[in-house]
Amino acid sequence: MLKVHHPGFYTSIQDLGRFGFRHLGVPVSGVTDQRAAKRSNALLENDPNDAVLEITMNGPGLEFTEPTYIVLCGAPLEAFLDGDPLEMNQVYQVGAGAVFTSGHVQEGLRTYLSVKGGFQSDIKLGSRSQFYPITSSNTLKKGMQIPYNPIGDFTPKLLKIIPEELSADIDIHVSPGPEYELFDVDYLNHLFAKSFQISKNHNRMACQLEPSLPPHPIRIITSATLPGTVQITPSGRLIILLRDGQTTGGYPRILQLDANSQDRLGQKQFGDVIRFEKIG
Repeated sequence: MLKVHHPGFYTSIQDLGRFGFRHLGVPVSGVTDQRAAKRSNALLENDPNDAVLEITMNGPGLEFTEPTYIVLCGAPLEAFLDGDPLEMNQVYQVGAGAVFTSGHVQEGLRTYLSVKGGFQSDIKLGSRSQFYPITSSNTLKKGMQIPYNPIGDFTPKLLKIIPEELSADIDIHVSPGPEYELFDVDYLNHLFAKSFQISKNHNRMACQLEPSLPPHPIRIITSATLPGTVQITPSGRLIILLRDGQTTGGYPRILQLDANSQDRLGQKQFGDVIRFEKIG
C-alpha cells in the first residue's frame, strides 16, 4: 500500500486514458506527457498502460508499506527515498516502510513516478485515471492509500537510461483543424508568424495562450473536440485542449497538435514561449 502523507501541489493517478465514452461527455484523461510515462513503465518492464503518479510542479510525501521498485521520469524532480537523493530514469529498490519525499520540479512541469506492476487503484470506465466525478477526486488527498502489488525480487534488464532532456524547442507541430480553411490567408499567416506565451490559465483541461489574435467573425455549431485541438474564441484567444478537456466545443477548431507536440506542451509552464509549425 502507498500511504499519502502529503499530496503535493497537483498529484494524480493516471494511465494512458479512458476510451469509448466521449459520446457521453467523458474526456480521455490519462498522462499528459505520454512519452515520459511510458518510459518510466518500460524501465520497470511494466505494461505501458500501468497506472503511474503524475506529479505537477511540487511533489508529494509518500510511504511504501510493502517492498517494490520505483522509477522517476519526465521533468527533473528534487526527490529522496529515506533521505537519500534519487536520480531520474533509474530503477530503485524500495523496502517496506520506506519514505519518499520531494520538492520542486527543477525544469518543465510534470514528473512521473511508476511502481513495479503499476498502482492498483479502482478501475472506473476502463481506466484508473483520476477525473472527478468519474472518480472520487481529481488528485491525491492526504491520508489516501493506493494499492500496489508487493515485489521483493526483480532484476531489471536496465537499471538506468541516459536522461532525455526536455525540449527547449518552441515549435509546436500542428495540422489544419476542421475550420482552418474558413479563415483568410492573411489571418493564417499572422497565426504562424507570431510567437505565443503560455498564460496562467493552464491546467490538465486546457492551456490558454497570450497574446490574442485579432477578433474574427467565424461561428460554428457545437462540434467534437480532441486532446490537442486548438480552438479560437471570437475575441481571438487561442485555447489548446489537453487530456481532461471537454469533448465538444462551440469555438472554431483552427489547428490540431500531433501526439509528440501534445507531450511537449505537457511540460511547458506559465511564461514559456511556443510557435505553431504546420506539418500537414
